[in-house]
Amino acid sequence: MKNDLNMRTQDFLNQNSIISIQSLPKSALADPSFQDPIWELAKDNGCETPFSNEFLQLLIYVRNINKLAFHTAEGAEACTAKSWRAKEHNPDRNLNGGGVMTVIRANHLEKSAVNYSCVWGPKYPAIEGEYANKPFAAAGVSLISHPRNPYAPIMHLNVRCIKVFDQGKVTTWIGGGADLTPMVPYAEDTELFHSAMKEVCERTPHIANYDKYKKWADDYFFIPHRKESRGVGGIFFDFVKIEQESDMSLLLDVGQYAARAYAEILSRRIDTPFDNALHEKHLYWRGRYAEFNLVYDRGTKFGLMSGGNHEAIFCSLPPQVRW
Repeated sequence: MKNDLNMRTQDFLNQNSIISIQSLPKSALADPSFQDPIWELAKDNGCETPFSNEFLQLLIYVRNINKLAFHTAEGAEACTAKSWRAKEHNPDRNLNGGGVMTVIRANHLEKSAVNYSCVWGPKYPAIEGEYANKPFAAAGVSLISHPRNPYAPIMHLNVRCIKVFDQGKVTTWIGGGADLTPMVPYAEDTELFHSAMKEVCERTPHIANYDKYKKWADDYFFIPHRKESRGVGGIFFDFVKIEQESDMSLLLDVGQYAARAYAEILSRRIDTPFDNALHEKHLYWRGRYAEFNLVYDRGTKFGLMSGGNHEAIFCSLPPQVRW
């Protein structure tokens, strides 16, 4: 007999089937009535973001479908939202726009967040140096989930688009991915998650390749000083240059497929009984996640270099951790 969580999860999956980028504007999760705080931030004192409304709606959908997956796990509305303006948060960076932090601190999800940012300004903080100090715009959604139960895995997701403007030429690329980090791996969970990411890539084969993006994730989410991987992987991609808006569907699919897979995995694990010994082990194990995000994570570095909200950036860190 199914319990309440299983039933909620099945309802979530049934009521939120995979959609196409063409049908996105019709979805209530994409905010067709333009009520989300991000719309005001995207028109910062009359200076509008260079991103289209359609792309901003895509990001709203990715955020909202994952928020809904979190609510499904908790059984109730659990997110608290907080808007921030780039100029007020970091006046020295001379950025327009801002973001919306959406954070959960609840029963099953000890600390989870789905954050949305949209900023633009005169100096691109290029990590590699290319396009450095050119006018730029960056928008994306980042997700992190730290369940309380040691048997339930951490999930991380990021989808983003960056535009750089140079002498009348606009260069646009996308990046992101999703990965799973269980302390106690289950083969069926790993298979489900990777199957979802494989289908994501197969839906946009002209710009995505599962084998390439899987290896990219395996290489990227490796902790050199510990000589171990940060989990069971997923997909990772960056600097994928695009020529048409429809290529953004890769980002939409990462968001919606990951939400469905993670909701199903949580329904299997968050009620699993555990003892104090495993809880203590869980706190030490979380230290590896914190080490990676503070030392190696590109998103953390870019967020800080671009003048992003440090509260939103460090949402990725575990709520309780020991070394």
